[in-house]
Amino acid sequence: MQNDQINCEVRALKDAPVANQVRQRPPVYFPGTRYCTAGRCSVSPGYWASGGIYTVDVNADLRGRVQDQCMAQKGYQPVSVPRCSGAVIRAATPQPTRTLPKLTENTCAIRYDDGNWQIVNPIGTKTTE
Repeated sequence: MQNDQINCEVRALKDAPVANQVRQRPPVYFPGTRYCTAGRCSVSPGYWASGGIYTVDVNADLRGRVQDQCMAQKGYQPVSVPRCSGAVIRAATPQPTRTLPKLTENTCAIRYDDGNWQIVNPIGTKTTE
């Protein structure tokens, strides 16, 4: 799956390359403040503050859709797998998943600190098609 995902990421990057655009938020005006002390008033002047400059990759959304389409063409579909409980994590032999198992009602995932993950089918679970 990871090989297919990387290949789809590369394809998406080729088909919808990064296209950064520099944009600027509008400036913000802060009006002056009136101060009065013992009947004498003065006003501090107002000022403009920059709204800031930022970049936007206008192809990011398209690139994501191209990648999703590529993965779908390879037979993958997104699913949500909940995190495993502490008891399941303690009972599982720590090893990253290399071959995706058939999903069950109780399938859960363990995420490791190194970024790898393990899909676990606790014993005695019913498979789903």
